[in-house]
Amino acid sequence: MNLKLGADATLHSMVKVRLTREQSREQTRQRLLDAAQTLFLAKGYLASSVEDIAEEAGYSRGAFYSNFASKAEMFLELLRRDHETVMSEMAALFDDRASRAEMEARVVAFYSQKHRDNKCFLLWIEAKLQSARDPVFRNGFLSFLREQRATIAEFARQFSARVGTPLTMPPEQLALGLLALSEGMQFSYAFDPQEVSAELAQVVLAGFFERVVFDRPPATGPSACSLPDAP
Repeated sequence: MNLKLGADATLHSMVKVRLTREQSREQTRQRLLDAAQTLFLAKGYLASSVEDIAEEAGYSRGAFYSNFASKAEMFLELLRRDHETVMSEMAALFDDRASRAEMEARVVAFYSQKHRDNKCFLLWIEAKLQSARDPVFRNGFLSFLREQRATIAEFARQFSARVGTPLTMPPEQLALGLLALSEGMQFSYAFDPQEVSAELAQVVLAGFFERVVFDRPPATGPSACSLPDAP
């Protein structure tokens, strides 16, 4: 009897949990997004068709259009997903138990090391190219970029209040400059790593951040490469 009960329990544990309609739809949506990201990074946005994306995800063309109105809409959703991931990582830096020095070190490390593992960087390059060609896509993309800058500006305000360090310029201007520098260094590192190594990019980003945000000379010498790892 006990053996039978044990076998029944094992069999029950092996039965696949039935997803709700909402869970199933979200799973399909995420698989389509993952497939699109893989294809866009491998062969580009324009060269990847709706049919390619659906096939890569293991679904029909109809499943694609049940979740997205267009490939452009899906692309913007991919960018939003990456942006929200980064914003969550930034929010995690604001630990109330951290000292001012710890908080500053975390923020510098995060900003200066993000280029080392930015798997979605080429997506943003693709988006800029597409926005230059397609005015309709450009409207959505620019709206998203403005939201991104506003979010980072708000993080700058929170950081300033948290550590008691006055900002050296308006937060909107600071967000614009930090984003532009980060994107430029990421581009240089991605396409010319022999000249612009990960370590050099880190030193440059950390140095500019400390000078512009903290208004202090950046670290120099070998220690400049010894920033703590971002959490």
